[in-house]
Amino acid sequence: MSKNKEKLKVLVVDDEPSILLPLEFLMRKNGFQVFIARNGTEAIDSVDKELPEVVVLDIMMPDVDGYEVCRHIREKKEMNGAKVIFLSAKTKDADIKKGYAVGADLYIPKPFSTRFLMEKIKDLTAS
Repeated sequence: MSKNKEKLKVLVVDDEPSILLPLEFLMRKNGFQVFIARNGTEAIDSVDKELPEVVVLDIMMPDVDGYEVCRHIREKKEMNGAKVIFLSAKTKDADIKKGYAVGADLYIPKPFSTRFLMEKIKDLTAS
């Protein structure tokens, strides 16, 4: 999967437990090393500590929004090559364009298919 056949490190960030917990379960089941964050501040801390290769990121969160977390990831040279996937209920063209402008690799509107998300993670991380 990733370097030296290690488990792919994935950070899932969402303030909604009904999205966060099933995604965590699904990704562990698929053999990923999973970290979770319930808000933008936790996400930034986790990014700095764990250096995940994939970040699945909600945009609307109570403290630091997903756009800001994505900017942080893109400014951090140790995170060069990391993939950022936005999962968001914000579906206006302007929101999607902003997501890509701050550095997202993919923008998936909610509600979403978990199968589609897993396929996209595998596509983005295939080397």
